Amino acid sequence: MSFVLASLAGLVAQIPAGYLHSVALFGKDYVRVEDWARANHFQLSWLVKNQELQASNGSAKIIFSVNSAKISINGVNAWLSAPIALKDGGLFIAPLDLTKTVQPLVAPEKKTRRGAIRTICLDPGHGGKDPGNEEGARQEKKYTLLLAEEVRALLVKAGFSVKLTRTTDSFVDRPVRPEIARRSQADLFVSLHYNSESVAAHEAKGMEVYCLTPARTSSTNAGGEGASSGDCAGNRNDSKNVLLAYQLQKSLVRNLGTEDRGVRRARFEVLRMAEMPAVLIEGGFMSHPGESKKIYDPGHRRQMAQAIVEGILAYRRLVEK
Repeated sequence: MSFVLASLAGLVAQIPAGYLHSVALFGKDYVRVEDWARANHFQLSWLVKNQELQASNGSAKIIFSVNSAKISINGVNAWLSAPIALKDGGLFIAPLDLTKTVQPLVAPEKKTRRGAIRTICLDPGHGGKDPGNEEGARQEKKYTLLLAEEVRALLVKAGFSVKLTRTTDSFVDRPVRPEIARRSQADLFVSLHYNSESVAAHEAKGMEVYCLTPARTSSTNAGGEGASSGDCAGNRNDSKNVLLAYQLQKSLVRNLGTEDRGVRRARFEVLRMAEMPAVLIEGGFMSHPGESKKIYDPGHRRQMAQAIVEGILAYRRLVEK
């Protein structure tokens, strides 16, 4: 079951979730979606009574699935920390999901702490004694480095300064990677990886981009690194993290025509420790027979690199003054 929600960018921040009446559902605080939408001048109509609700101003749409944490914002999937709830004919959403996911994406703030975005740190996942995912003789570490090299070339051509956390098949410990970005005074940190699935190897496919889980909320992957729910360095950039992840996910899905697995949340160590907006890209499944052929193909790799650069450029246009 799903509903569609759209926003007036300049008005979203005027009535934040904290000013709405909250109710306790399933042991969590929720606010009524209709209250938030009307307070921010949304046009509301039921598409299917108690199943699909549309709120639109004609410029943006967000589709929520009741009893699911997956939403779609302007046709791109993202994940919330808690599922949308239906009670007494009303739809409810966790307040932190409004403030940490919905509002940053429909009304991004037009500013950066340190001015223009000039330096990008690319982090090719794994390396050296850490091969990453392995499919036959193929190892993830090789293809993350090849992708990073493609992305670097395009970013330099676009006028960026680029730092790689590794340039050879060498092992770099995870805490060192965001530290390299910090020492390089990077404005963005982008970690590159490929997925694998052992249980449903012939079924799991598609792109997903991770950003840091906000404090005191649940990760998309509960088994991810770092179980703490408190604040960490990366949470200073919560709004920028999710906006960067969203722009990259949108560019990857639309440019490559791949399955959209959505913007996801995790407390991976490289995301927790990054002091600048940071994301981790999972660029497809090495375990999927069809998708793996694309991962190993240089032409497709160039297309993916171009999509990543276009996502970064789209993010820059949104946040720079």
